[in-house]
Amino acid sequence: MDDNATPTPLRGIKRLSLGALSGLLAGYAAIAVAELVSAAVRPESGPVIAVGGAAIDRTPPAVKDWAIRQFGTNDKLVLQLGILAVLTVLALVLGMLATRWRLIGSLGVLAFGVVGALAATGRPDSTSVSDALPSVVGAVVGAGLLYWLIGRLGHSAASTAAPTDADADPAVTDTGVDTPESEPATASGTAGSGESGGSGSGASGWDRRGFILAATAAAAASTGAGLAGRALNGSQGQSAVASRSDVVLPAASSAAAPVPRGAALRIKGISPFMTPNSDFYRVDTALVVPKVDATTWKLRIHGQGVDRELTLSFDDLLKMPLIERNITLTCVSNEVGGPYVGNARWIGVRLADLLKQCGVKPPSQGGPADQLVARSVDGMTIGSPVEDVMDGRDAMLAVGMNGRPLPFEHGFPVRMVVPGLYGYVSACKWIQDIELTTFDAYDTYWVKRDWAQKAPIKTESRIDTPKPFGRPKAGTVMVAGVAWAQHRGIKKVEVRVDDGPWEEARLATQDTRDTWRQWSYPWQATKGGHTLTVRATDGTGETQTEKRTPTIPDGASGWHSVVVTVD
Repeated sequence: MDDNATPTPLRGIKRLSLGALSGLLAGYAAIAVAELVSAAVRPESGPVIAVGGAAIDRTPPAVKDWAIRQFGTNDKLVLQLGILAVLTVLALVLGMLATRWRLIGSLGVLAFGVVGALAATGRPDSTSVSDALPSVVGAVVGAGLLYWLIGRLGHSAASTAAPTDADADPAVTDTGVDTPESEPATASGTAGSGESGGSGSGASGWDRRGFILAATAAAAASTGAGLAGRALNGSQGQSAVASRSDVVLPAASSAAAPVPRGAALRIKGISPFMTPNSDFYRVDTALVVPKVDATTWKLRIHGQGVDRELTLSFDDLLKMPLIERNITLTCVSNEVGGPYVGNARWIGVRLADLLKQCGVKPPSQGGPADQLVARSVDGMTIGSPVEDVMDGRDAMLAVGMNGRPLPFEHGFPVRMVVPGLYGYVSACKWIQDIELTTFDAYDTYWVKRDWAQKAPIKTESRIDTPKPFGRPKAGTVMVAGVAWAQHRGIKKVEVRVDDGPWEEARLATQDTRDTWRQWSYPWQATKGGHTLTVRATDGTGETQTEKRTPTIPDGASGWHSVVVTVD
């Protein structure tokens, strides 16, 4: 091989590969250090969480609905993995860019730190500029590491005015004698000497052993920082976990009646009448589930028409008269036939009693406020009609779910539950503030994103069994499912096979008008493909509409159908 030959493409690819590795290590270090710093600020200030939250806030409602349909309760995990994937690609690109423009690549890392800082301080729950610290400190560390690692690679061709023989092959000195790549290949005998952002008079080779040691040390230190940050952030929630473990729910002064005999059908495939806590749907914007210490939690009630502001502790609530009720909740993002509906036994303080204690009157009685704005610890705002929460329904500040303190995922220590309203206008989790105002004066989180101000739950029904594209055997096939119209109740459910007549299904015993109702229909199935359709009629006599509408702006509507093939 001619010692004076130009560098081979392999050597250029090798340099780019090492640059990409350097960028990846720099990005890893930035995120790990940011995780560690966030433990000193607050877990939600970390760049991945902050950017993810900002992405949720700015995502069009239609896209959010699509994500919920596609990924269900894993939508937040998918978002975080997507952010990490994008950051990984960007880190690789910046690392390769830095092999030719070392300073520019490092500045690119700093730029993404600025993005993370702006996202953290722009979140609704941000209360201090210190939320920017994790992203800023992490970016500075990452930029410095990238600059340093690229320096271990020596000069690029672009950084020397006149390439020498040594530039063409760092393994060949000017004497023509082969030397190991790990040894110096510069006139001064120092690996990488003269490399300073493209300055220097001579070309330099790369110190392979030094680079490997530096990269290994950086990876180890980053891993240590990340694990320490994760451990410290986790320890911050231990007091909240302990406070939940110490909660003993008192007996309700107004207990729920036992579920009547015949309300829960024993049919394979039908949703259980009471939804276990572990199976209850969760739809919210919190990338990190807030862990709130019940011993330090406070709730403030204030605003228009409040004669006496009230600040309550968790113990204060437990000392008040509690009600216990079975109530079905539904998410407005639930598509026709969707899974985001569940029934549970809730225990809590009647919300109307608290508002009356503050001197609040509903609009129908001359009160000036028609909207109750509930604020969560994560900055979420949810607006409910004051008239609805004070009209006699069992709206409550719930402290328990199915006989146990609320799970963290479902709002511990306290959340709102209002029968008859979709969750986005009623079911504030991790609640810490209630303000009485008007719909004209204030738009809450979802209303700002084109959802309706008021959203009573629509009459809906669902076929649970047989499943779509199922293959039941000919003969008697039990078609069954649930129907709901909270605070109105279900009066009738009908099933249609193909384009045949509507046939009335058998209704399970009704628990209350605030819970869903199971139903069944014994179908004499014949071989071939068939379409099964269901519709419900609520307690007011209104039949579920056939018209299909999307979830935006106030909930989906339409009949649920499944296609099956009978063998």
